[in-house]
Amino acid sequence: MTLERQDYYSHLQSLQDNCKKHMYYHVTLTMTDGSTFDGIIENVGADRFSVLVGEDVMDREDENQSDERQYYPYGPSPRRRFRRFRRREFPFASLAALALLPYVLPPVYPPYPYPYPYPYPVYPYY
Repeated sequence: MTLERQDYYSHLQSLQDNCKKHMYYHVTLTMTDGSTFDGIIENVGADRFSVLVGEDVMDREDENQSDERQYYPYGPSPRRRFRRFRRREFPFASLAALALLPYVLPPVYPPYPYPYPYPYPVYPYY
């Protein structure tokens, strides 16, 4: 008679392997409560993983008293936006899904068909 081992945490093992595979990549994390984060997986432990979660920071206007008289074209200048990464730790039990963050590639333009000495006639400068 053989005793079968009940593996209750097999789904957590696959999430842990997936986190190790996507380590140091920019990923989107979906938690079991429905919240989503984007960040970079930094460390994967036995039951927890740490992520550098990005947050947007806006520059306060009252700190820039010297910039009051400098005008942006056609109105006041837009507020400056910064991106800051904070380290947060999550347990594997709270992770529902993990996916790479999709980046859109710019279109590929064909090279210019003419070499540098353009085949145009030379304009005489008098």
